[in-house]
Amino acid sequence: MKKVLLGTIFLALAIVVPVQAMAEVNISIGVPLPPPPPIPFAAPPEVIVMPDAEDVYVVPEIDVDMFFWNGWWWRPWEGRWYRSRYYDRAWVYYNSVPRFYYDVDPGWRGFYRDHDWHGHRWNYERIPHRRLQNNWKGWHDNRHWERQRTWGVQGYRPRPLQQRRELRHEREVQYRQRPEVQRHQEQMREHQKPGRVERRQGQPQRERQVQPPSQQQRRQQVQQPQRQQAPQQQHSQPRNLQRQGESKGQGPQSHGKPEGGGEGHRK
Repeated sequence: MKKVLLGTIFLALAIVVPVQAMAEVNISIGVPLPPPPPIPFAAPPEVIVMPDAEDVYVVPEIDVDMFFWNGWWWRPWEGRWYRSRYYDRAWVYYNSVPRFYYDVDPGWRGFYRDHDWHGHRWNYERIPHRRLQNNWKGWHDNRHWERQRTWGVQGYRPRPLQQRRELRHEREVQYRQRPEVQRHQEQMREHQKPGRVERRQGQPQRERQVQPPSQQQRRQQVQQPQRQQAPQQQHSQPRNLQRQGESKGQGPQSHGKPEGGGEGHRK
């Protein structure tokens, strides 16, 4: 029975501790972040690869943006980003903008509809879900779409590096000016600042409660006489020994030779 009881207590503690840790994380963030609404798929979605991007795949047949990049599915929603290993569930908040996003041309839906990428015929390939999962890493390692297939765009040459950097900067500025993005950033700032101030103010208050001023004064009053008496004890010890020697008939030169001892020896 004791073993069963101890095992039950240990299991309860193992369950309670992670829950408390999760609660502390939520409090530090201070903002409730619900997952995005699920997208109903009758079958695993097909994707196409985005030109002028680093192995970025997009689901073209839905009204919201959904990307696949670096082994993750990505979704923007209400000014924030989520990612998951699955296309239809387990979305987790991602506290940043994924690096690939500023390489995505904002007008890609119109180019997809017209089969035209900036004046070039775009023969994109619809990639099934299983084929994507089995090959995305190998395509990334050997730069399959950029070098061998040129993203399916006829007669197209990739933009120079400096031009791509300028486009990335312009798209980042445009993205941060979106109303939903600004609302999310303002919401995070409002909830993070008060939480930090409360924690900083709470720590000194708890320290003052542990050591009240009255206890500190008592300790100082007790310690001060001890510090003053310590030198007196050091000086009083030789004086006591000297008095004891005088009472026994020993003078200050008791440890030396007696007076006149040398003259008696010469006689």
